[in-house]
Parts: sequence; structure tokens; C-alpha cells
Amino acid sequence: MQRSELENYLKTLLKPEIFDDYCPNGLQIEGKEEIKHIVFSVSSTRESALYAASKKSCALIVHHGLFWKFHGTKTLTGAFFKRIEPLIKNDINLFAYHLPLDSHVEIGNAASLAREINLTTLTPFGQYKGAFTGIKGEFQNPISPLELKILLEKKLNHSVLYSNPLENKKAKIKTIGIITGGANSQWREAHIQGLDAYITGEMSEHDYHESRESGVHMYAGGHHNTEKFGIIALMRHIQSQYPELECEFLDSENPA
Repeated sequence: MQRSELENYLKTLLKPEIFDDYCPNGLQIEGKEEIKHIVFSVSSTRESALYAASKKSCALIVHHGLFWKFHGTKTLTGAFFKRIEPLIKNDINLFAYHLPLDSHVEIGNAASLAREINLTTLTPFGQYKGAFTGIKGEFQNPISPLELKILLEKKLNHSVLYSNPLENKKAKIKTIGIITGGANSQWREAHIQGLDAYITGEMSEHDYHESRESGVHMYAGGHHNTEKFGIIALMRHIQSQYPELECEFLDSENPA
């Protein structure tokens, strides 16, 4: 397929124009026009760029791209240059979708994780500048807080930080809000909506205390590991729509 066809399809699917994001979504580095092989990964790193080059890939599609507003203006030198160099030298397209991939109700990070732990009745959750970035749902049969921690650790293959509320420690968990990655403080929206628990990737010291003092069971399973499911779901979706494309997922040994 042609690069422009892939770009248009991803734009139609993920609707990046509705998000006021921290980064540009879509094509970040322009490479070859004909797309035959695509590598998918959570982040655009030197590792993922070198891997794409080693596979003679035509495109690298990620959740975390190269350019972020909070990084400001950067020169193409040092480690940043080495991250980009394999893509430029090998004419590899880089596509990145941040909040659009977090929020998608079918293949997004939050929705995909929700389905992994068998939540039902999924609806959008967690507003950021007018757009939803997560999912909320419920267990058909409520489970204990410890059971949820064990389930998450099994599905994420990662240790899970858990802030256990000071009261109602024997309560069962039925309703859950999920925003993957670094959405530490959005447990407050779960609290406002009366949800039993909140799942994300990271947990700060003060959010640990404030969530447990507010009665919200908060779980953090790692930024990277909570955001693998969306990019894998996107890869499978692209494969189903374009079976002629060769697609593969590259994981990363990222404990954060």
C-alpha cells in the first residue's frame, strides 16, 4: 500500500484532530512511499528504530513518538540524533499516536486492558481538554482488591503498586476507571464518579496517600506495560484490514 493510504486510514480510525495533545499525532518522519512491512512498538527509541532497520521495515508505528511540547526545541545531536538516525538513513516512516490511541473505545490502551481483565459495560472515562482518554467498566462478579492486584500482575507481567484504602479493606471491587500510562492524579475522577477502583501506569507518593485516604483502590502497573495492549490491538486491526502487509510487534525491557 502507499504511505498516503496508510496515513489516511490511521487518521480516519484514530481521529487525532479531536485531541489537544502534548505532541504531533500522525506522520512524524517521512520515509519511503510504498509500505510492505511495519514494526509496531510502544515507544520510538533507538532500539525500536534499529530493529525496524534490521527488518528492512517501511514504517514504525508507535504510541510514544519523538517530539513533545514539554521537551521544547531540541537539536539533532547526541542521543536524540542516534534515536532518529536509523529511521532517516533507512527511509523508514515514523507514525505516532498518543492520546488517540489511549482513548479509542475499541483498540485503545484503556479499552484493551479493560478487556484483558474481563470488564464489561465499557464507556468513555477521564476527560482531558474536552476529549476522553480512558475507559470505565465493571466486573460481572465483584472481586477482592487483592484478587485484582494478582490479576493485573498476571496480565501485565509486571509488579503492581496498590494503595489500599484505610477503611473498607474487605470491600469488593466492581466498578473501575482506567487511564493508562502517566495519569497519576486522575484517580480523583474515579472518586467523583463513585467508582471503586482506578488503574493507571504510575503512582506518585502523594497520590498513594490521597487516593487511599479518599477510599479509592488505586493500582499502577507500569507506564510501558499498561500501554502495550493498544499498540498490539492496532497492529492486529491493521493486519485484518490489509492482510498483504507484514506486521510485527517489538516489546521493550522497560520496567517503568
